[in-house]
Parts: sequence; structure tokens; C-alpha cells
Amino acid sequence: MNLLLFENRERQGNVLRLDDRRAEHILTVLRLKVGDRLRVGEVNGCLGTGIIRKIAAPCVELEVELNTPLQAEVDITLILALPRPIMLKRILKQATTLGVKSFHLIRTRRVEKSFYHSPVLKPENIREVLLLALEQAMDTRLPEVHVHTQFKPFVEDVLPALPGIRLLAHPGAAAGLYDLMAPAKGGRKNSVLLAVGPEGGFVEYECARFAEQGFAAFSMGSRILHVDTAVVALLAQLNLLLAASDSRP
Repeated sequence: MNLLLFENRERQGNVLRLDDRRAEHILTVLRLKVGDRLRVGEVNGCLGTGIIRKIAAPCVELEVELNTPLQAEVDITLILALPRPIMLKRILKQATTLGVKSFHLIRTRRVEKSFYHSPVLKPENIREVLLLALEQAMDTRLPEVHVHTQFKPFVEDVLPALPGIRLLAHPGAAAGLYDLMAPAKGGRKNSVLLAVGPEGGFVEYECARFAEQGFAAFSMGSRILHVDTAVVALLAQLNLLLAASDSRP
């Protein structure tokens, strides 16, 4: 836990009382004592400092001061063909750590219908995974997660309203990510839509529908990766290219 996160409703004035896993982490992992400080943040709010004022195990009481607004970041939206539940959990956590602000989990031809019945998709379980990722990344912005059970309504009704540069990861595409996002292409990018298919990729019909919505296809090379590995590699490359673009005069 690099950042202790809390909800606004948990705080009374500047006092925060904890008796859950966060308190246990403070006591057993960080081994902090009265008077010690740690980094804190309010979900979807500012960062700051917490000072431990009282310990009565299993409870910890902190005095918090929030004084550091979050810096603006590129808004990255990940459009992801719903993967196997065990893989989805990893992807949600890793992608949030790497800065994804919104997820759209979609049904494609190669997605099994049974994936939609997984407990991982319960809002409370998704939220738990996202909060753990934010604690790791020292961020407070909780991503939005949207689940779509039909491909065509998503493409026709939802996708047109989503802003940003439109990128489609697809094996065999002629272009690479650098070709589409190179600093020389010009200007600061404020938002990006990244679409990643299932194991085996999008089918031809799905690629065509994305192309109709302005998505440019690119390839990561000749090697075929598992989806969770591909997402991490893509987001790492994307963040690097965005940073390079942002640093240009």
C-alpha cells in the first residue's frame, strides 16, 4: 500500500477512523506508531498526509490533511473483449495501475457467454480490485467500468460518443503503435481509446465496424501474446509515446 485511500463519507472533519484491512496494514505491515505520518488520498479527490493520533487495535485514528490536487493526465479508455474471469481481474488491476480511466468490457464473437456470469463482474468485486490498484499507483481517480453484453449496440450507440484518438490492436496490421502515436504526428493527446480483442483477436466483421468508427489498426509484431500480457505491454508503450509527445515544444 503506497497510498491509504478513503471515502469522503468515512471522514468526520479531519478525523479518519479505520478498523479494516487498512488499519491492519498500518499496524502489521507498516508498523507505524502514534505520531507517524503516511500518504493518504480521498477517492476521486486530493492527496495529502495522515498523522496517526490514536491506536486501539484493531482501530487506528488519523488526522488527515488534503492539500495536493492531482495533476491532469491523458484520459485512456480501454475497450476490452471480455476475457476469462481470472484474467479479467489481473487486467483491471494492472491497467488501472498504468493509468486507464475507463473500461468498456464488450461481447465479441470469440467471447464465451459464461464469462458474463462471473462473480468478478459484481460491482463490489470490481471496486475492490480498482482500489488496490490505485493504492499501488498512488492515484485517487477511480475508473469507470461499463459492461456490454452485445457488440452491435455498443459499436452503434456507445462508441460514437466516446472522445479520443482511436486505436485498434490487431495482429497482422501493417502499422505499429509508434506509426500512429509518434511525436511527429503532432500535438498533445488528451484522450485515447484503445481496443483490444480476445484470445485469437477480433473477427473480420468486428474489425470493419471499428474501422467505420475511425479506429486505426496496428500490430505489436509477429509474436502473439496472451491478452493480459498484451494489455500491459500496450499501455506501457502508449504511456511512453504520450510522454514523448507531451515533452515536445
